[in-house]
Amino acid sequence: MKVFVTGVEGYIGVLLAPMLVERGHEVVGLDTGFYRDGWLYSDRRSFPGFPRFINGDLRDISEDDLRGFDAVIHLAELSNDPLGQNNPETTFKINHIGSVELAKNAKNAGVGRFIYTSSCSVYGAGSEDFVTENSLLSPQTAYAHCKVNVEKDVGEMAGDDFSPTFLRNATAYGASPRMRFDIVLNNLSGLAWTTKRIAMTSDGTPWRPLVHVLDICEALACSLESPRENIHNEIFNVGHSQDNYQVKEIAQIVGETFPGCEVSMGENAGDNRSYRVAFDKIHNQLPGFKCRWDARKGANQLREIFERIDMGAETFDFRAFTRLKQLEYLIRTCQIDDEFYWRY
Repeated sequence: MKVFVTGVEGYIGVLLAPMLVERGHEVVGLDTGFYRDGWLYSDRRSFPGFPRFINGDLRDISEDDLRGFDAVIHLAELSNDPLGQNNPETTFKINHIGSVELAKNAKNAGVGRFIYTSSCSVYGAGSEDFVTENSLLSPQTAYAHCKVNVEKDVGEMAGDDFSPTFLRNATAYGASPRMRFDIVLNNLSGLAWTTKRIAMTSDGTPWRPLVHVLDICEALACSLESPRENIHNEIFNVGHSQDNYQVKEIAQIVGETFPGCEVSMGENAGDNRSYRVAFDKIHNQLPGFKCRWDARKGANQLREIFERIDMGAETFDFRAFTRLKQLEYLIRTCQIDDEFYWRY
C-alpha cells in the first residue's frame, strides 16, 4: 500500500516507518521537525530505506497532497498532558481541528483508510474496574478532550469509501532513537540509571496501562493490513490486560532492573486519573496482533541501551527528549511562534 505517515520523525514514527517499508509498503512521511535535535542512539534498523519525506505542518496538508494514497496513519499532534494544559487553545487547533481537517482532506482525496492514534487517557478517572472500548469516557485534560473530539468527528465521516480506525494506546514506553523521557517508565528508567534513585512525589497508587512502542507499531501495521470489515470505524484499546500497573509497581520494576537503585514513595498527589483497561478486543479482532513486550522486558531494553551508549545525566536531561521543554525552548528562542509555526 502507499501510506502517508504524519509524525514520521517522532518517538513512534521513526520505528514505524522502517517497519512498514520492511513489510513492503511505500511510505511518504510528514514531520515539522520540532524534535530533530534529539537522537539517542543508532542501529542497523535506524531508517532503513528511509521513506520520502515532507518537512511541513499537518495544518498545511491539502487534498492534493494526499491524492493517490491508500491510507493515512496520523501520529503528529502536540503530545502529552502537561504540554496540552500549558497551551490548551493551540492544542485544540492542532490536535482537534488540524486532525479533523486532515481526515476530511484524506476522504476527499479518495484515501480509503485513516488510522488515528488516540489514547487510553480518554478514560481519565475510570468508571469501571476494567474499562473497555464501550465504557464511559472521562477525559481530564485538553490532550484527552482532543482525542475524544477527533474520534467523534472523524468517526462520523465513515462510509463505503472511507474507513477510519482509532487506536487508543496505553501509555507508551521503550527505546526509540527519537527518545522520550517524559513518559513514566522511560523517565523512571532514566532516573534510575543517572541518579540511582527514584523518589516518587506521589504514593504511586493510580493505575496506568502500559504498552511498548514496538507493540504500538505492530498494532498500526496490522490495522493497515487487516480486512476492511475488521477495522472499519472500529476503536481498539492497544495493549495487554496483564500490563495494567500501579505507578508504584512500575517504579519497583525499574528499581529492580537497575542495580543499586533506591525507590521511595511520597504522599497522595491528588491526581485522580486512574484506570485499568481491558484489551481483549484487539487481540480477538485484529488479525496478527500480539503484544510481545512487558514492563520488565522494556526496562531491561532501556538499561542495555543506556549502558551501550554510556548515557550521562546531560543526555537524559537534554531538552529535546522532553516535549514540553523542547517546545518552550523553540518559542523562547523565537524559532516557532505562539501558534507553533516556524518563524523562518
